[in-house]
Amino acid sequence: MDSFQKIGLGGGCHWCTEAVFQSLKGVSRVEQGYIRSTDENNYFSEGVIVHYNPKIISTRDLIEIHLYTHKSTSNHNFRKKYRSAIYYFSLSEKQPIKNILDSLQLLFESPLITEVLAFDEFKPSRDELHNYYLENPKKPFCKRYIDPKLDLLRKKYSASIK
Repeated sequence: MDSFQKIGLGGGCHWCTEAVFQSLKGVSRVEQGYIRSTDENNYFSEGVIVHYNPKIISTRDLIEIHLYTHKSTSNHNFRKKYRSAIYYFSLSEKQPIKNILDSLQLLFESPLITEVLAFDEFKPSRDELHNYYLENPKKPFCKRYIDPKLDLLRKKYSASIK
């Protein structure tokens, strides 16, 4: 059996982030909730933990998709709630993730504000919010915020969609 890895991602609403990563090949599970890091980032902000098979979808592809599906270059007023971050679970993951982020900066005109942070703790969101898009695709929120992200996936990453 292939081994799965996990990565934490934050940047926008966890309903949106969950829907994006649930739609990708190689992703076995997406945990939606709140992630806390350490030091000055020791507060919870919305995020997901993505469990994936790196033989099917690479860490680089996940990070690239993450950067394109939230405002990764915008330091807006809701950054405490929606911290733009990639969370690592082992110190050995930190530098490879930073290297990926640095290489992806070339794809963006503005500087990426996405941080590479140590994972400290996860609190799942309420059960009724899990699988939000899968259970509510016709709701106005989904049409307005999630559908455009899924349209981007279909156009730019069609080979990676389930």
